[in-house]
Amino acid sequence: MIVLSHGIGYTKRLAAPSTDADAHATVLPRSAPPPVFGLAPDWLLADGAPLADALVLSHPEQFDRLAAACPEALPTAVLAGDPCFDRMLAARPYRDRFRRALGVGRGQRLVLLNSTWSPQSLLGDGNGEGAGGGGGDDALPALLPRLASELPADEYRVAAVLHPNIWHGHGPGQIRAWLDRARRAGLALIDPLEDWRQALLAADVVIGDHGSVTYYAAALGTPVLLGAAPVDSLDPDAPIAEFIRTAPGLDARAPLRGQVDALIESHVPQPGPMRFTSSVPGEAAVRLRRAFYGLMAAPEPPGPALLLPLPVPDPEPALRTAPLYVLTRVLAGPEVVVTRYADPAREPAGAGAAHLAVHEDTRDPGQLGLADVVFRNGAPDDPRFGPPGRWAAEVLDRHPHCALAAYVTGPSSCVVRTRDGDLLRLTAGPEADADPAVYASAVHAWLAAGRPLTVLVEGGLTVRTGSTGHHVVVAAEADGPTAGGTRQRPSPTPADRSTAHAGGADTPRAGRRSPRTGS
Repeated sequence: MIVLSHGIGYTKRLAAPSTDADAHATVLPRSAPPPVFGLAPDWLLADGAPLADALVLSHPEQFDRLAAACPEALPTAVLAGDPCFDRMLAARPYRDRFRRALGVGRGQRLVLLNSTWSPQSLLGDGNGEGAGGGGGDDALPALLPRLASELPADEYRVAAVLHPNIWHGHGPGQIRAWLDRARRAGLALIDPLEDWRQALLAADVVIGDHGSVTYYAAALGTPVLLGAAPVDSLDPDAPIAEFIRTAPGLDARAPLRGQVDALIESHVPQPGPMRFTSSVPGEAAVRLRRAFYGLMAAPEPPGPALLLPLPVPDPEPALRTAPLYVLTRVLAGPEVVVTRYADPAREPAGAGAAHLAVHEDTRDPGQLGLADVVFRNGAPDDPRFGPPGRWAAEVLDRHPHCALAAYVTGPSSCVVRTRDGDLLRLTAGPEADADPAVYASAVHAWLAAGRPLTVLVEGGLTVRTGSTGHHVVVAAEADGPTAGGTRQRPSPTPADRSTAHAGGADTPRAGRRSPRTGS
């Protein structure tokens, strides 16, 4: 029997286990802290003798802590490194593949949220000490809407890795219910067993807590912000405790984007986490196999000892069905700067004209009546929706105040119909990897500014998201029968829109400036 740590060494303090229903748990004085999970006699001894034949350690510093906590188990200790960390080190060259699988495009930054389990974690109930010394106060649920409001959707990708115990303790249905709004705003929920390592390698910054994934991130050299930092739940002699004491904490009262960007741009990896995660990086497979066959008194196989490589995850594009608040600036070139916010909690700051873009599958159909742009994703030959041009005509007929309908047909193209009846195909070059719905919003902004469509058809359009430019070819499509065999009605004037909304609960400006009510 061999025992391996399932995380970064042995770090957390936990209440001692009970040996039967409730009678024989170790009783500690009230002032004594809980023992360190995996290193204390409560977990290592049975009737005073070591329970396991071998206890795998990843660094010599753990020998010292084991000797102090449970000297009886010291003869069973085996230094064999960290196979999980070795798999990540071996997969580092494939970072760009992992990023593409997670839908991270050029110029985008991947913000990875990570929570371990316990009330003091990032997804805890606020019983612990938060980063910076304040209370936890449901840090992650409070953080998610702010990330959507403050991080432009096309410049940042947000993903979350939750400890398997969270999924087990609350159930997958409850977790998905809690994160449903964030998912509709584009949050990627990462498989906690298979794909979290790939997400960690792909991340530009990790917002985490005292869990192992956060420390792995630091060991890989990734910038880390602590959203929860309960030092008292850790072994004070463990290297992770020193890291938690010194790592930068997230300031919940300050703008998030500035903190994320500043940390990424000024980050200098610290050597401690890399050094203490494994003292023998790259050697875990060899050392573990030697230990296994040694205990069996059997000869090792003749071939090399190898770990499974990390697979490239299944593609997970950032599908957003929450309303998108869109800011645009039309420049010469022609060029349109587009900044989108998914389901913002409040009106984002920024210059430019604003419009509302809504996915047809939005949770709140009332938002479709307020939308300037309605879009959906699908195969061009999907019989449920008909050809893209016909679908777009139906949308414009159904929503008389929508100015443009866009059917996203693939990762780099979409078909749009304007209120004037023009049917266009927007196709980006091979180097462009933005959401094609961005291109549709850019064309809407160009036409809404009174610019001629012929300019786009003749020379194309540059769509800029953040610092990244995407060249888009605009081509006229052959038109087929429209919805009901009729042409589209003329585009309503601003006065028409104001009159249409006057008797409703939302004014045109309120509908477009505050799209947060639906998702």
